[in-house]
Amino acid sequence: MAELNPPQREAIRYLDGPLLVLAGAGSGKTRVITQKIAYLIEDCDFPPASIAAITFTNKAAREMEERVGSLLTHRSGPSPLISTFHSLGMRLLRQECRALGYKPGFSILDATDCFGLVGELTKTVDKKVVRAVQSQISSWKNALVSPDAAVSVAQGETEALAARVYRDYEATLKAYQAMDFDDLIGLPVRLFEEHPDVCERWQNKLRYLLVDEYQDTNACQYRLLKLLTGPRAMFTAVGDDDQAIYGWRGADIENLRGLPRDFPKLKVIKLEQNYRSTVRILKAANTLIAHNEKLFDKTLWSDLGIGDPITVTVCKDNEHEGESVVMRLQAHKFENRTRFADYAILYRSNHQARTIEQYLRDARIPYLISGGQSFFDKAEIKDITSYLRLLANSDDDPAFIRAVTTPKRGVGTSTLEVLGRYAGERHISLFAALFEEGFAQRVGARQLEPLLEFGEFMNRLEWRAKKEPAGPVLADLLAAIGYERWLFDHEEARAAESKWANVQEFAAWLTKKGDEDGKTLVELTQTIALINMLEKKNADGGEIDAVQLSTLHASKGLEYKHVFLVGVEEGILPHRESTAPDKLEEERRLMYVGITRAQRSLHLSYCERRKQAKEWIPCEPSRFIEEMGKEDLRISGGKQSAPPEKQEVKKRFGNLKAMLAGGGPGPGSGS
Repeated sequence: MAELNPPQREAIRYLDGPLLVLAGAGSGKTRVITQKIAYLIEDCDFPPASIAAITFTNKAAREMEERVGSLLTHRSGPSPLISTFHSLGMRLLRQECRALGYKPGFSILDATDCFGLVGELTKTVDKKVVRAVQSQISSWKNALVSPDAAVSVAQGETEALAARVYRDYEATLKAYQAMDFDDLIGLPVRLFEEHPDVCERWQNKLRYLLVDEYQDTNACQYRLLKLLTGPRAMFTAVGDDDQAIYGWRGADIENLRGLPRDFPKLKVIKLEQNYRSTVRILKAANTLIAHNEKLFDKTLWSDLGIGDPITVTVCKDNEHEGESVVMRLQAHKFENRTRFADYAILYRSNHQARTIEQYLRDARIPYLISGGQSFFDKAEIKDITSYLRLLANSDDDPAFIRAVTTPKRGVGTSTLEVLGRYAGERHISLFAALFEEGFAQRVGARQLEPLLEFGEFMNRLEWRAKKEPAGPVLADLLAAIGYERWLFDHEEARAAESKWANVQEFAAWLTKKGDEDGKTLVELTQTIALINMLEKKNADGGEIDAVQLSTLHASKGLEYKHVFLVGVEEGILPHRESTAPDKLEEERRLMYVGITRAQRSLHLSYCERRKQAKEWIPCEPSRFIEEMGKEDLRISGGKQSAPPEKQEVKKRFGNLKAMLAGGGPGPGSGS
């Protein structure tokens, strides 16, 4: 406690009612949450199992668990519940779902599985339409809009289609005994509202709640929190209205505005001391965000020194911007004797990374990308892993649904609905249900035949997959299901080639792994968490000395010694589709998040023109640059000075090399 500042100590000790901790960027919010958990257990005798800390990502939950563990090293027994919203919802539903007519072994379908289901129901092959319908249904679920209500609020052709599909989508999920990710929050809300006894049981079970990143909650998550905390309202919500950047995916800043209304006894404590950035960086951030309407006034401050001026480089075009950023990063690294891992290059949209990647590769600079798609998240890899998952565990219902419908083999949605209902009644898996006589009596011979054929094929393959080398079994699997032919029948030639190449790469990797480790296909599937490989790569990636490339959204919660923020132009940041006042405020908050990632130095750049397709489009600097205030900005480049600036960087870089090689004045030379 002695190491904490007074507002942090007050936030930890306050237990007289609901509390909102307004935690500015870099103000030590995770420390407050973890120390408060320890305080509740050590000083206030709360049983650890009665405390729940809820956050938004697995990574944040893991970090919190580690920190709490280090504070409670001498204690044994149950631990506090630290999880994401979705993990909490799943835990709740596994225990209570029978009240809603689900078996405890319900399946959870991922976004790709749900996309296929929505595609079936919309009866279209237009992926853009399917994505729009899927997104709209998700938005309605997060806003607690029922299928009946959706019909009356739908506007326009796409929403009308989504409203028609929504009811069938929900019915199909229920028939499959399956849920999507949104259901993991929505169904607990329904459960608590329809079964007050269950709600009261959980209110008594979880006596104190702590919620991280509260500004990112949506309407459904807020309702769940209100139901869980109940009349006691013993909770600490930690958030920052200036970092609310997820409105586009359903997060509702009104949840912050509504807290004082819904909880009249709410206490607000502000954490304004920043432990991350220099005075100049914070001054620019404060000046920028002052242009937004404020829910709660706060001003970040720091005692880490004034720091370097913020540089703004004007570039001729996006090629010059990529080259300039990489050259300036190299020169800065050389001059300051830093590591590549000290640098981040941030941008509004993924496509901006391409040019920068090219120049980093040319300069042989190692880099990592956040927010890109993992190899194991690609649809074609997930298609094949669904077969492997089913071989390893025939009770894996989501794997069964994906495998039996990809490639198509004459098994329709209506047949799967009957199978899902039958399996739910018998409390068995879909795979086990398809062999039962009771199911055979509910469907016609033409519906049953392709299912039995698939089941017998998987049983034969499972026998081989447990005994024979992985490579030949996998090759036979791919040949038997005709996956290559199916890809070329359903995709454009170039896309099909790319996807088939990925499948071959995956098969080669598994074959090699099987040969090296002497493992069968089933053993490989059981022992290697294929789906979590991206997460593992990212966890390992923290140890690599590499420049971090990231979208602004993916950078939230992170910090870097030196930040290059590129493409700070009108139409990019703020985005051209976000010029309405409420959306513009969110774009400004996104810029604020980018600025406050920087600890020691911040470098902005924008282009005078940018190539789009084959056209050159003139560009204007973002209004946000001027809104940062000019006092601490150093602007260079532009039409006249861009080439000399490039020469100057080269010259400085050359001088430094010569100096270190002994070719010029060095430290202690008296010059």
